[in-house]
Amino acid sequence: MAFPKIGNLAPVFTLSNQNGDKVSLKDFRDKRNVVLYFYPKALTPGCTTQACGIRDSAVDFDKLDTVVLGVSPDPEARLQKFIDKHELNFDLLADEEHKIADKYGCWGLKKFMGKEYMGLLRTTFIIDKSGRLQHIIDKVKTKSHHDDVLSWISENLA
Repeated sequence: MAFPKIGNLAPVFTLSNQNGDKVSLKDFRDKRNVVLYFYPKALTPGCTTQACGIRDSAVDFDKLDTVVLGVSPDPEARLQKFIDKHELNFDLLADEEHKIADKYGCWGLKKFMGKEYMGLLRTTFIIDKSGRLQHIIDKVKTKSHHDDVLSWISENLA
């Protein structure tokens, strides 16, 4: 599967968040930039590090008129536990059947301890206010993810 093309409109979606509320990409059109980040599994060490970095940078994202949405194949209840445990301040979206991950080209073959399996590939997409895909980060560093994204947005979309 290939990533969507930079400069094109980002693939549209509607998913349920941790509360069961529907969140659509079109909700942010002409209003805010969107950081759409796909992560493998809530409540795991790398995903927690990544999410807490975003949580702690909420003011900076807000200053750049940017909303962050995390997407994983977890069910809503697990997403709510993740938010509660780590006091996350942004929406997490449930993509249990990985349909949106497929659209964005980040569901694919993974390797872990000598085994191969299909899973979510940690990837971040930066979408501008007009809904166009502006940047893809496919080599995500969980510890510096928030800084990497903020830096790119401030240099390119601010």
